[in-house]
Amino acid sequence: MKDLIPQVCGNFGAIPNRFQDYTVILGPDKDQADWWAGAPSVVRDTNGVFWLACRMRTAEGPRGYRGYEIRILRSEDGIAFEKVHSLRREAVPIPGFERPAILLDPKTGKFKLYGCGTYNRGPWCILKFDDADDPTKFVPSSARPVIQGKKTDDPKESRVSGYKDPFILFAEGRYHCYTIGVLRDTERVFHFVSQDGETWEPVGHPTHHIMDLTGWHNFFVRPACVLPVGVGYLFIYEGSNSAWRDPVYQIATGLGFTFDLHHIIDLTPDSPLLISTTPSPEFRTWRYSHWLWVGQEIWVYAEVEKPNGAHEIRLFRVKR
Repeated sequence: MKDLIPQVCGNFGAIPNRFQDYTVILGPDKDQADWWAGAPSVVRDTNGVFWLACRMRTAEGPRGYRGYEIRILRSEDGIAFEKVHSLRREAVPIPGFERPAILLDPKTGKFKLYGCGTYNRGPWCILKFDDADDPTKFVPSSARPVIQGKKTDDPKESRVSGYKDPFILFAEGRYHCYTIGVLRDTERVFHFVSQDGETWEPVGHPTHHIMDLTGWHNFFVRPACVLPVGVGYLFIYEGSNSAWRDPVYQIATGLGFTFDLHHIIDLTPDSPLLISTTPSPEFRTWRYSHWLWVGQEIWVYAEVEKPNGAHEIRLFRVKR
């Protein structure tokens, strides 16, 4: 029975204890099982204001199509947020949202917002909304695909059929998008780059993923966040194990490192680093985390399992 749920072990066993203290940023619209507030993406503007984009999910409807809203929140201090904008799925229109990505364009100073979902009855793809001077001005109907899977009638051809859950940053003079790609029904990490955030190209061959299905993440592996640390970048990822109960949603978080933003060294190959310290009877999910420097601390916004099966967005502050 123990193998059915994520475990943090070995040298990492004490790490979850450092994530016992947190602030709840946003709860689901109903505090019930399978109602989720999560998938946070955070940016801090030039005035120090925090903007958070997240996915709101209902318990109703088929799995994969329950994300009914990208919600935009604003905060002066990164702790107390207020809702300032809502992009509803029917306004795109789209059957459901998953993780969004919000960031600032370093050249224009405008805000960029990306989403993902099945578009025009097609497979999952990465969507982009028109840039806005203010995150309250994003227009839902402006969404259009910018990263899409390849269509083929050849069953023998390996291809990425769809993309979802982007993490996007501007680094080393260009935009980088890390996204889940579905390759022969498995989820892996793929890397795209862009000069303008509009036109994207895969790094290397389109089917070359950048992390393996191995160790504790032998079922799925997904990107979460990239955090600059001076000599390189921490690569925060998440995954699941085929032995776990419901590994599609039983998600834990691990840690990697990269010097060049493409080749990833897995620092936690044998055990996840982070799981929920407030698990429900079935799940210990700790996922969709966004890490950023705030002064001398690392602030981590994450979607975390509650004892009743709901998910909420929490802020963890990691001191040096």
